[in-house]
Amino acid sequence: MARTRERTLSVTTLAMKGEFHAPELDPEFFPGHVTDDGDVVDLLFADFANGWFALDRIMLVRLFMAAILVLLFVVAFRNPKLVPKGLQNVAEHAIDFVRIHIAEDILGRKEGRRFLPILATIFFGVLFWNVATIVPALNISPNARIGMPIVLAAVAYIAMIYAGAKRFGFGKFIKSSVVIPNLPPALHVLVVPIEAFSTFVMRPVTLALRLMANFLAGHLILVLLYSATNFFFFQFNGWTAMSGLTLVAAVLFTIYEIIVIFLQAYIFALLTAVYIELSLHADSH
Repeated sequence: MARTRERTLSVTTLAMKGEFHAPELDPEFFPGHVTDDGDVVDLLFADFANGWFALDRIMLVRLFMAAILVLLFVVAFRNPKLVPKGLQNVAEHAIDFVRIHIAEDILGRKEGRRFLPILATIFFGVLFWNVATIVPALNISPNARIGMPIVLAAVAYIAMIYAGAKRFGFGKFIKSSVVIPNLPPALHVLVVPIEAFSTFVMRPVTLALRLMANFLAGHLILVLLYSATNFFFFQFNGWTAMSGLTLVAAVLFTIYEIIVIFLQAYIFALLTAVYIELSLHADSH
């Protein structure tokens, strides 16, 4: 009886053998990983110009995907045909999607064509940087760190302010954006700060945070699912079958991420167009 219990314990111990090491994210999400000796690693050009041009892995992914985007459009339109085919046909359909379903749907034909370059740049930039999250060896979207979403939100913010200031003048635009007509004067004390905060603070902040949060969360979930697959398959003896479940979950979540990749690019460009439209009609607040 005692020998049977010893065998059962030894088998259980063998089956439960394994140690999980959580993924280390510091080198990915911060511009340089500092060792215990004070040395900065994971950076290129860290010693050049006091580090002003230092590049970490996320910055390299960002530049790589931007270069691919530019290269694709250069190749697509280097020798345009009247009847497009191949890559030119794909590129024209992609631009038409932004023009018809974002720019012109929200801003109308005239203003839609006027702001199409900035909306298309935002859409395709966000889209290609998002794609990096499912590309092997890249495995992370540059938008998962707040820097790029802030830049994109700033571009949208400047376009919004420019559209309103160009049409009404800066002072009248600000007034029209925050002052609701026909309100009792006493209520303006309460409403004007709320409208100012909502229009000129919350819009760019929510644009940036929404984009970053989606891809930071998605990256973390994918890292944990694939790490769990590795753990159960290679380390946790006796639990190999569990790795199949985590692998299926990882593949399904990757498919879901593909949907989110497109959806977030669409939402960011669409909201930019909506904010520009609100600025163009600030007087009808």
